Amino acid sequence: MGEPMQILIDGACPLCRREGRALMRLDRGRGRLVLVDIAAPGFDPSVYGKTLDELNARIHGVSPGGEVYSGMEVFRRAYGRVGLGWLWAPTGWPVLRPVCDAFYRWFARNRYRLTGRCEDGTCRPKGV
Repeated sequence: MGEPMQILIDGACPLCRREGRALMRLDRGRGRLVLVDIAAPGFDPSVYGKTLDELNARIHGVSPGGEVYSGMEVFRRAYGRVGLGWLWAPTGWPVLRPVCDAFYRWFARNRYRLTGRCEDGTCRPKGV
Protein backbone atom coordinates (compact mmCIF):
# COMPACT_ATOMS: atom_id res chain seq x y z
CA MET A 1 0.00 0.00 0.00
CA GLY A 2 3.00 2.29 0.02
CA GLU A 3 2.94 5.46 2.04
CA PRO A 4 0.60 5.75 5.04
CA MET A 5 -2.66 7.64 5.22
CA GLN A 6 -2.50 10.42 7.81
CA ILE A 7 -5.41 10.80 10.21
CA LEU A 8 -5.62 14.20 11.88
CA ILE A 9 -7.19 13.65 15.29
CA ASP A 10 -8.02 15.86 18.24
CA GLY A 11 -5.73 14.27 20.82
CA ALA A 12 -7.53 16.19 23.57
CA CYS A 13 -10.79 14.37 22.76
CA PRO A 14 -11.16 11.06 24.66
CA LEU A 15 -13.36 9.49 21.97
CA CYS A 16 -11.02 10.63 19.21
CA ARG A 17 -8.00 9.19 21.04
CA ARG A 18 -9.83 5.88 21.58
CA GLU A 19 -10.73 5.61 17.90
CA GLY A 20 -7.16 6.50 16.92
CA ARG A 21 -5.74 3.79 19.20
CA ALA A 22 -8.22 1.26 17.80
CA LEU A 23 -7.17 2.07 14.24
CA MET A 24 -3.50 1.78 15.14
CA ARG A 25 -4.13 -1.65 16.74
CA LEU A 26 -5.93 -2.74 13.58
CA ASP A 27 -2.99 -1.52 11.49
CA ARG A 28 -0.80 -3.97 13.47
CA GLY A 29 2.40 -2.06 12.80
CA ARG A 30 2.06 -2.33 9.01
CA GLY A 31 2.48 1.44 8.61
CA ARG A 32 -0.69 1.95 6.59
CA LEU A 33 -1.91 4.65 8.97
CA VAL A 34 -0.27 7.41 10.97
CA LEU A 35 -2.00 9.61 13.54
CA VAL A 36 -1.32 13.35 13.70
CA ASP A 37 -2.49 15.08 16.89
CA ILE A 38 -3.88 18.49 16.02
CA ALA A 39 -3.97 19.38 19.74
CA ALA A 40 -0.22 18.85 20.15
CA PRO A 41 1.93 21.88 20.97
CA GLY A 42 3.51 23.25 17.82
CA PHE A 43 1.02 21.64 15.44
CA ASP A 44 0.77 23.78 12.28
CA PRO A 45 -2.60 23.49 10.49
CA SER A 46 -1.35 25.54 7.54
CA VAL A 47 0.67 22.50 6.41
CA TYR A 48 -2.71 21.03 5.44
CA GLY A 49 -4.12 24.27 3.99
CA LYS A 50 -6.60 24.53 6.88
CA THR A 51 -7.12 26.54 10.02
CA LEU A 52 -7.22 24.91 13.44
CA ASP A 53 -10.93 25.75 13.65
CA GLU A 54 -11.53 23.88 10.38
CA LEU A 55 -9.57 20.85 11.54
CA ASN A 56 -11.35 20.84 14.90
CA ALA A 57 -14.75 20.92 13.21
CA ARG A 58 -14.40 17.31 11.99
CA ILE A 59 -11.85 14.57 11.51
CA HIS A 60 -9.56 14.92 8.49
CA GLY A 61 -7.46 12.46 6.58
CA VAL A 62 -4.65 12.93 4.11
CA SER A 63 -3.99 10.41 1.36
CA PRO A 64 -0.41 9.43 0.51
CA GLY A 65 -0.78 11.72 -2.53
CA GLY A 66 -1.70 14.71 -0.35
CA GLU A 67 -5.48 14.80 -0.90
CA VAL A 68 -7.22 16.15 2.22
CA TYR A 69 -10.71 14.85 3.00
CA SER A 70 -12.92 14.87 6.07
CA GLY A 71 -15.79 13.31 7.96
CA MET A 72 -17.01 9.78 7.37
CA GLU A 73 -14.78 9.47 4.31
CA VAL A 74 -11.81 9.33 6.71
CA PHE A 75 -13.27 6.29 8.46
CA ARG A 76 -14.21 4.59 5.20
CA ARG A 77 -10.67 4.98 3.85
CA ALA A 78 -8.87 4.22 7.12
CA TYR A 79 -10.77 1.00 7.74
CA GLY A 80 -10.24 0.09 4.10
CA ARG A 81 -6.49 0.46 4.53
CA VAL A 82 -6.47 -1.97 7.47
CA GLY A 83 -8.55 -4.53 5.59
CA LEU A 84 -11.91 -3.84 7.21
CA GLY A 85 -13.43 -1.58 4.60
CA TRP A 86 -16.37 -3.95 4.27
CA LEU A 87 -17.48 -2.91 7.79
CA TRP A 88 -17.81 0.72 6.73
CA ALA A 89 -18.87 0.11 3.11
CA PRO A 90 -22.60 0.49 3.89
CA THR A 91 -21.94 4.05 5.13
CA GLY A 92 -20.98 4.92 1.56
CA TRP A 93 -23.98 3.34 -0.15
CA PRO A 94 -26.14 5.95 -1.92
CA VAL A 95 -29.14 5.54 0.38
CA LEU A 96 -27.15 5.42 3.65
CA ARG A 97 -24.33 7.85 2.85
CA PRO A 98 -26.31 11.08 3.49
CA VAL A 99 -27.69 9.71 6.77
CA CYS A 100 -24.31 8.47 8.00
CA ASP A 101 -22.55 11.67 6.93
CA ALA A 102 -25.22 13.79 8.69
CA PHE A 103 -24.90 11.72 11.87
CA TYR A 104 -21.13 12.20 11.86
CA ARG A 105 -21.50 15.97 11.36
CA TRP A 106 -23.88 16.06 14.36
CA PHE A 107 -21.43 14.02 16.44
CA ALA A 108 -18.47 16.23 15.46
CA ARG A 109 -20.39 19.39 16.42
CA ASN A 110 -21.36 17.90 19.78
CA ARG A 111 -18.29 15.88 20.75
CA TYR A 112 -17.17 18.31 23.44
CA ARG A 113 -20.56 18.16 25.11
CA LEU A 114 -20.70 14.35 24.72
CA THR A 115 -17.26 13.93 26.28
CA GLY A 116 -17.88 16.39 29.14
CA ARG A 117 -15.44 19.00 27.86
CA CYS A 118 -17.69 22.07 27.99
CA GLU A 119 -16.39 24.84 30.23
CA ASP A 120 -17.97 28.16 31.16
CA GLY A 121 -20.93 27.40 28.90
CA THR A 122 -18.72 26.96 25.82
CA CYS A 123 -17.93 23.76 24.00
CA ARG A 124 -14.78 24.53 22.08
CA PRO A 125 -11.32 23.03 22.15
CA LYS A 126 -8.82 24.88 24.30
CA GLY A 127 -6.56 27.24 22.40
CA VAL A 128 -8.99 27.82 19.54
